[in-house]
Amino acid sequence: MKERLLPPHGNYRQLISYRKAEVVYDLTFRFCERFLKKGDRTVDQMVQAARSGKQNILEGSRASGTSKETEMKLTNVARASLEELLADYEDFLRTRKAPIWAKDSVEATYVRRLGARPAAMYGDFREFVETRPGPVVANIALCLIHQTNYLLDQQLRRMEEDFREQGGVRERMARVRTEVRKRG
Repeated sequence: MKERLLPPHGNYRQLISYRKAEVVYDLTFRFCERFLKKGDRTVDQMVQAARSGKQNILEGSRASGTSKETEMKLTNVARASLEELLADYEDFLRTRKAPIWAKDSVEATYVRRLGARPAAMYGDFREFVETRPGPVVANIALCLIHQTNYLLDQQLRRMEEDFREQGGVRERMARVRTEVRKRG
């Protein structure tokens, strides 16, 4: 079987990390509308960090066929953006003297279980986001961001392994040319 020069790539909607990041973005957008003042610089920062998380996964996935380096860099930017967003939610809770749920609390366990479903969507959290107080919604966001970050960490590890085993586009190009010359 002939090696493909450009392997299948760019199917970001199939990535669970992308779908989770999309939930985080939608939740953050609504959180900011409900609990932060319009014109507050934090609103722009949080929405942009959530958007950057989602969009960099998309862009990295699209670039993966021609540049593993770009894919890894953009996936890492997504991870960093979500870490920034995590800190914003922690700041929200700290400045309001609200607790961060313990990882094994009933609430966090429920959210983690709901968020662990690969097909989880914003609609699965909408009722909570629309009806619960700010600290509850912020804690839900923390749980989902932690899950997304975990997935991105796993994705980055897998990218490293794949690169070690298969190389990037330049190595594939060299192998394909070598094959053609051998058959020659």
